Amino acid sequence: MDAHSRGRADEIDPADQWVLNPQTGNYELRLDRSAGQSRPQAPSRPRRTTAPAPADGPAESPVPGQRRRRAPEPAAAGQVPPQSRRKRKQGKQGASRKKKVLLWTGGTMAFVLVGGAVGAYAIYNKLNNNLDVVDVVGKNTNAGFAKGKAFNILVIGTDKRTGEGNGGYGDKNSPGHADTTILFHVSKDRTNATALSIPRDMKTDIPECQSRQPDGTIKTIPAETDVRFNVSLGQDGRDPGCVMRTVEELTGVQVDHFMMADFNAVKEMTTAVGGVKVCVAKAVNDPKSHLKLPAGESVVKGEQALAFVRTRHSFGNESDLDRIKVQQQFLSSMIRQMKSNETLTDPGKLYDLANAATSALTVDSGIGSLTKLEDLARELSSIDTKNIAFTTLPVIDNPAEKIRATVVPDPVKAPQLFAMLQSDTSLTEVKKKQQDAKNAQAALLKGTRSTAAEVRVDVYNGSGVTGAAQSTINWLQNEEGVTRSSNKSNAPEKAAKTTLTYAPNQADQARKLADMMGLPATALKPGTQDAGEREPMTLVLGADFKGAGVPIAGPAKAPKDLVKVEADKQICAK
Repeated sequence: MDAHSRGRADEIDPADQWVLNPQTGNYELRLDRSAGQSRPQAPSRPRRTTAPAPADGPAESPVPGQRRRRAPEPAAAGQVPPQSRRKRKQGKQGASRKKKVLLWTGGTMAFVLVGGAVGAYAIYNKLNNNLDVVDVVGKNTNAGFAKGKAFNILVIGTDKRTGEGNGGYGDKNSPGHADTTILFHVSKDRTNATALSIPRDMKTDIPECQSRQPDGTIKTIPAETDVRFNVSLGQDGRDPGCVMRTVEELTGVQVDHFMMADFNAVKEMTTAVGGVKVCVAKAVNDPKSHLKLPAGESVVKGEQALAFVRTRHSFGNESDLDRIKVQQQFLSSMIRQMKSNETLTDPGKLYDLANAATSALTVDSGIGSLTKLEDLARELSSIDTKNIAFTTLPVIDNPAEKIRATVVPDPVKAPQLFAMLQSDTSLTEVKKKQQDAKNAQAALLKGTRSTAAEVRVDVYNGSGVTGAAQSTINWLQNEEGVTRSSNKSNAPEKAAKTTLTYAPNQADQARKLADMMGLPATALKPGTQDAGEREPMTLVLGADFKGAGVPIAGPAKAPKDLVKVEADKQICAK
């Protein structure tokens, strides 16, 4: 159904054709929306809690190859089409049923964050058949969602030109690039999530990968070094599986699933929900993207929404990094719109939204059906928007270039952020592990802290990593303000674990340094005699050293100056 055609008198929303009559318990066909219209009675339908699951057999594909459409299921004998279901009157009038799943995407990120009711409001077979599915070669994506285990979804927006009106975007005649990429990390306790944007113009290494081609063959694509991240998709025949492997090698985080969409997703999804609220600090009139907005708040949809997330000349210093910030603000606003009662209680919007989302999406086989997407939505249903944080991979200008056209990962802050994802630490609500009060070792971390300027420490390299002591000294002095630190070169022998040895009267310094370096309590080695006034502590870096500024144990806080957008807050783009 065309999302733009809603409201015409000669068309009926499939989501509203069948409704439950609470007086009779039967579903009735509503052919007219006028209040006085009588409703012919349909045969009673067996009650189900969800729409029928797809058949277990393999889906047919007209062309052997990378993508396939899910085959529609035949309806059971005597069964009416899936239809709108409304809860019997219990308590407050109009109270909604327990949320199941709502399919959505605003560049696809909005898709994974909202619980709704696809089974209740849409035609299951049609939506299931909308999905494009890619089998990622050599990677098991069918493991499901294990309780007590974090998972990661890679959201990919490609700049491939498809659809009416997209001629002004992307590279002409190109198979597309990874234009917008977000690694979406969901915590193991399902209380928070982190959305990490990866700049498309960042230089990185792309590992060798195997990709399923349109004719069904598998192509091995050789590795490349020091290339832009966005060529990890489309170029040389790379599929989304290649992007997944590139992100895994870059971040050290296992990617479990992917979702991919092109420019049409933004246009269709924003239209389906009636627009998304955005805010700009000053009036915008960009002739290149055709974006024209007054200062303050506006509601954008369709072409205007796409222009908003694509413009590079309206905000900040007109860089891709500033465009990423605007996209994060847009997605945060879209999440709020998706989770609003205005959307969740409107059957027509829910159907349009589900239809647009499934039509726009390409996913891996592990989440390649409505029932699997429902499982995903159930995992995400408890996450509050205030605990969803958007941030960007920390980068610096590429030092190899005279004209700054690309960036590279920040050698200190990027590993710190990766460590937070690896250790499942939230950017919005840092949760420190509970220590047993009776454990004397854990008690070493309890107590007062000195200032960074008061910390005196000698650093020895027992890690086996060349330059580890000096890089740690540089980080301590330049980033943390520990100016009284010295490089003592290599330790007498390699150490399996990092240790900090200190005197009783240096305990406050030791706790401060432990906080900064993410040292576990087991790394602290207190002495029995007090040290002299200017005597330093001794830090020996061990084999558990991961890099300067990267916590030895789980990190306790985000890197300094990390810019993040929390999904529950409205921010005006500047």
